[in-house]
Amino acid sequence: MTDVPASIPTGSFTLKGPYGRRAAGLSVAAAVGGFLFGFDSSVINGAVDSIAGHFELSEIVTGFVVAVALLGCAVGAIVAGNLSDRWGRLRVMFLGAVMFFVSSIGSTLTFSVPDLILWRVIGGIGIGIASVVAPAYIAEIAPRQIRGGLASLQQLAITLGIFTALLSDALLAWAAGSASSPLWLGLEAWRWMFLIGVIPAAVYGVLAFTVPESPRYLIAKGRTDEAREIFSRLVPPADLDQTVNELTNAIEEDKKTQGVSLRGPVFGLQAIVWVGIILSMFQQFVGINVIFYYSTTLWQSVGFPESASLSISVVTSITNVMVTVIAILLVDRIGRKPILLTGSVMMALSLGLMAISFMFSTTDAEGAVTLGAPWGPIALVAANIFVIGFGASWGPLVWVLLGEIFPSRIRGKALGVAAGAQWIANFLITVSFPAMSAWSLPLTYGMYAVFAALSFFYVLFKIPETKGMELEKTETLFISPAKRRP
Repeated sequence: MTDVPASIPTGSFTLKGPYGRRAAGLSVAAAVGGFLFGFDSSVINGAVDSIAGHFELSEIVTGFVVAVALLGCAVGAIVAGNLSDRWGRLRVMFLGAVMFFVSSIGSTLTFSVPDLILWRVIGGIGIGIASVVAPAYIAEIAPRQIRGGLASLQQLAITLGIFTALLSDALLAWAAGSASSPLWLGLEAWRWMFLIGVIPAAVYGVLAFTVPESPRYLIAKGRTDEAREIFSRLVPPADLDQTVNELTNAIEEDKKTQGVSLRGPVFGLQAIVWVGIILSMFQQFVGINVIFYYSTTLWQSVGFPESASLSISVVTSITNVMVTVIAILLVDRIGRKPILLTGSVMMALSLGLMAISFMFSTTDAEGAVTLGAPWGPIALVAANIFVIGFGASWGPLVWVLLGEIFPSRIRGKALGVAAGAQWIANFLITVSFPAMSAWSLPLTYGMYAVFAALSFFYVLFKIPETKGMELEKTETLFISPAKRRP
């Protein structure tokens, strides 16, 4: 019998160590779902004006066409938890990939507003599924010592998806002369923007057949030997028995409450579910996706031509990727709470500055907004500071917390509800922006600034630190001291 080392070797969970590398590799594969999320979120950016012109859409209908995919995302997120518990994480990943693949082709060949809406809803369901399964899978395979950094890969993948979508939009528009001009095979450039999405969808579908199933799912289905084999590649021998035993015991405890409901005394739900919902809603109510859905239109209103506006959007997305990498490096060192609080302050101040800047804008007879110097450049700088504040904090860390805070017995369902709330909040912000911006840009950005300020106080008073804790123990932080007493 081989002796099992008594202690975990130093450096086991760094990217230079074998366990850290393997866990990171699996997390990267799962996070491709986040890439699809980011790509789908922003690919409409370069196409929105061309779609509005092609189909002669009003501001309200334009906002709905952009945002309707988010309703599909909410549906996908809500059903993903139950499906992944029943079918396994990998089958549900594949389902999400297929739906987004079909949506990309359908959106490319769209011939009317109703069928474009249909394809965007189908794609949205696939993205909603991926948005839940990816963080759950990462949380379940990641060793606790590096779980925060690996969970943050979901947001990094989202930012890379945003960057890829905006870059491909810009390149296609430049190649054709404009997004509305024909490019290849007689299809306008904006249609090719959608078609590019088949590539990441296909990659995600293939990966679903190459990564191992979640060990937690396998143990829950009685396949402990398979789970142990997977864990043997992710944790050192000294930690293997403890990891498997703790997870097995946790699952046995969960079986005693099998079929447990999310219902509770706080407005019909358990208090911890509301924590996830509120975090998700704050993440969207600060208006981040306005920058990534409408930034090309926004910078054209400041006075930049379409090509320059697309370039600015690409630069903004690069900034978003860079600061997300910084967040990944810091989350397991500094902790979740300090980073969230700092991000809230940066977002509130930069959004407030954008609101002030647009107080000096002018609107012509056709309703076009222009913003002259010095307020145009000030708004541009403030928008990028906002992206930095969000990308280094609320972007990645909300996904980290959603993967950590829920008890294992309700994790799948609760993650689905929280992600569904996030998509609905995203929809409300996205669909309302065209009409609200036409009414008053200062009030619109002022409202986002208020939500950013409120997010600071919510984290300060309601969110404990979860850095370095066992996944199955983080829920105890959200139980009041009175309820902890036997």
